[in-house]
Amino acid sequence: MSDLATYLLSGLALAGSFALVGSGIVVVYRVTHVLNFAQGSFVVFGAFLSQTFRQLGLPPGLSELAAVVVVGLIGLVVGAVAIGKPGTHPMTSLLITLGMSLVAAAAIIAVWGQNPVSPAGIGGTVQLFGAEIETQRLVTLAVAVATLGAMSLLFTRTDIGRALTAAASNPRAARLVGIDTRAMGLLSFTIAGVLGGLAGVLIAPTTAVSVTSDLPFVLSALAAAVFGGLRSPWMTFVGALVLGVTGQLVAGYANGSYQTQIALIMMLAIMIARSRSFTAEEAK
Repeated sequence: MSDLATYLLSGLALAGSFALVGSGIVVVYRVTHVLNFAQGSFVVFGAFLSQTFRQLGLPPGLSELAAVVVVGLIGLVVGAVAIGKPGTHPMTSLLITLGMSLVAAAAIIAVWGQNPVSPAGIGGTVQLFGAEIETQRLVTLAVAVATLGAMSLLFTRTDIGRALTAAASNPRAARLVGIDTRAMGLLSFTIAGVLGGLAGVLIAPTTAVSVTSDLPFVLSALAAAVFGGLRSPWMTFVGALVLGVTGQLVAGYANGSYQTQIALIMMLAIMIARSRSFTAEEAK
């Protein structure tokens, strides 16, 4: 029973990081209609930068915050390259983000090498339902829920959020009322960078992150985002919960190397099941 509770709680914590990364994909897609395949690289940058800032002497908390801010700026750069030229087709932008993820991997290897990193996080464990779980994992889940709540408030209660929604719903009408849709697109990439960097600094203390971690992260996050129809951060969170818990149960009772394959199978099954309800934009 304690093993089952451990796997379930660990899955919930893992779902928090998937939800953050998946929500980054959703935000960019909602505003620009571009699937950002560089989202997994943001996670890796967050992990490596937080460790570097620790080594440079920044105190805990500030080093993670600095890493998130820098990754947000990296997201802005990726956005500028992907959608900076007016009239760029979303498919072209998608390929650019894929290329940028390869460039990011080369840069990470050049600067930090290929060894995984696992910076120190919040120590200690908590007893829940007869299972012992690391405090860092619970913090990851709590921060993910709080961040998604903040995003909901951003999109529904603020002018900048309404401008992002308007740019996503009808770019032409948004431009007519004075909204700079290109700036909104760049902002969405910056938010995606912040969410990816936040996922990286949160998960690295419990799960070592290497340069090759970007693909499993982006595939799992994309599966969760597809579960939410690439539209809803909260439905993405539900998809992440299913994916995270299932992955941990498979890792606990079978083999952890199957988790990525499960993400792919889950995404494929959902797309087949929802194929008749896809909108024209989602079908593309």
